[in-house]
Amino acid sequence: MGHTVRTGNVAIGNENSHVIIAGPCVIEEESLLTDIAATLKDLTAQFGFSLVFKSSYDKANRTSLRSYRGPGLLSGLKILERIRSRFNIPILSDVHSIEEIRPASEVLDILQIPAFLCRQTDLIVAAAQTGKTINIKKGQFLAPWDIKFAVEKITDQGNNNVIITERGTMFGYNNLVVDFRSLMIMRAFGYPVIFDATHSVQLPGGGQSISSGQREFIAPLARAAIATGCDGIFMEVHPNPDHASSDGPNMLPLGELKSLLTHLKAIASVTHGSSNEY
Repeated sequence: MGHTVRTGNVAIGNENSHVIIAGPCVIEEESLLTDIAATLKDLTAQFGFSLVFKSSYDKANRTSLRSYRGPGLLSGLKILERIRSRFNIPILSDVHSIEEIRPASEVLDILQIPAFLCRQTDLIVAAAQTGKTINIKKGQFLAPWDIKFAVEKITDQGNNNVIITERGTMFGYNNLVVDFRSLMIMRAFGYPVIFDATHSVQLPGGGQSISSGQREFIAPLARAAIATGCDGIFMEVHPNPDHASSDGPNMLPLGELKSLLTHLKAIASVTHGSSNEY
């Protein structure tokens, strides 16, 4: 029996309902975020999933200097705070530097350590010391058994509110592959494990000055992750990914979400509980 992580009105791990962590890659217009959040809240409630809303106020790891990064820290946090208040849902976003942590922790329920920063000790320690839930993404370059050292950087600060997210492993240049054994390996550390179904199909830098992706594989990988045993699915969604400001090729069209949740619910009804004992 591992830790149950509670954030806002959501409990993650053990026998709790699977959580869906979802939203657009980056903050665009506030009206768009509001529409997406409303749809997400309606659909997750319909299928009995918990919901955490995510979006980035700043995409600090863009391929090109000219890529859209978002509205920035303070403006973005104000938008996320209004989404949080209006829909009464927990909010997650990335933090990229120690300087961001204090203002971000005043708004966000979950501070996310991006995959490419999962070895940055000072950042992780500072985030952990807020007492907030920390979602640490396993770097594409990291073996699943090595993420335990990043987890220890959090728990050694007296913070057991830890979530681990799998987002694929580098497979040559501009490609990722998912090893589903990692879900079981990381779950053995005693903390909830989430599968990132959209970044796992990203082709990093595969579009020359931007990243590309293969969104047609989002649904089958998400279904496989639920069947394998995880505590939730992370996915970026957008009503029109081809016109999104960031990560469009690996985002799920919002119109396809209901069908996917239908399948995930059916699989979870069979496997939830039995797949938790590794």
